Amino acid sequence: MIDMLSVNEQALDIVDDMIDWSEEFKIKAHTLDNGSTVIDCGIEVSGSYEAGLAFAEVCMGGLGTASLGVRRVGNVPLSFIEVATDHPCIACLGAQTAGWQISVEKYVAMGSGPARALAQKPKSLFDRIAYHDDTDCAIIALESDKLPDERVMQFIADECGVDVEQVYALVAPTACLVGSVQVSGRVIETGVHRLDELGFDTRMIEHATGTAPIAPVAHDEMCAIGVTNDSIIYYGSVVLTTNGFDEEIFKQVPARTSNNYGKPFYKTLEGAGYEFSDIDKGIFAPAEITVNDLDTGKTYHTGYLREDVILESYKISGI
Repeated sequence: MIDMLSVNEQALDIVDDMIDWSEEFKIKAHTLDNGSTVIDCGIEVSGSYEAGLAFAEVCMGGLGTASLGVRRVGNVPLSFIEVATDHPCIACLGAQTAGWQISVEKYVAMGSGPARALAQKPKSLFDRIAYHDDTDCAIIALESDKLPDERVMQFIADECGVDVEQVYALVAPTACLVGSVQVSGRVIETGVHRLDELGFDTRMIEHATGTAPIAPVAHDEMCAIGVTNDSIIYYGSVVLTTNGFDEEIFKQVPARTSNNYGKPFYKTLEGAGYEFSDIDKGIFAPAEITVNDLDTGKTYHTGYLREDVILESYKISGI
């Protein structure tokens, strides 16, 4: 049964491989004085495509796969990520969603990944999907340009109800290769999360695949937040297989339904004074979605891709 799957246990196998192959992955694992483990994926190391794919799979609680390819946006070849899961509700909402703001003294980071299922962050979401992990290890992904210390790791352990020696944190800023890969790897999650916000029972989603371009690495965090979000907003494609369909809900999923749609996200962020709370949350969605409803055998599609905005956002220069 799906509710017996442990996203933390599933993800731990991937984390162990990352530690074992850290040199090849161009990452570095640190064991802190309290026994917790921090894996630097892009702060003091360069990271890699393989580390980015592993990071994305960890965020999905080991219930999804990620791979790389090359496609064209206009006449420009770009790296793309492809993700897939046969447990979309748990992998996306029960693990991958960035739903836990970590704040310990001066350390602040956005937390995602399997540890959320132990800490039930946010509780209302886990109540809706009726999922709770129960295991003795906690795996968290932190979007930050600083590594957490012992106090941060102890806080996470306490919130998750596990021994601190069993806490593992993967850390990467948005402005690094792993950051670009793992954000685009959230393309399915943005669609599933949007459906949850619109009132659709996401437990009815059986299978999901998605693809999005991997944004070029930006020179600072704010620019990186802009280009990585654009990868999904303007060129992210999601395909779902569901047990049931609601046309009124699904046609509201694509990012084009947001009043913030139409220009690179950095400009939207700048116009909002860099306050995410002032931005319409409907913009955090894929560009298009296709749904195969198993109840009727029918397939539906809504949304479209915008190569013009992607090329403007990425600032690609011909030579």
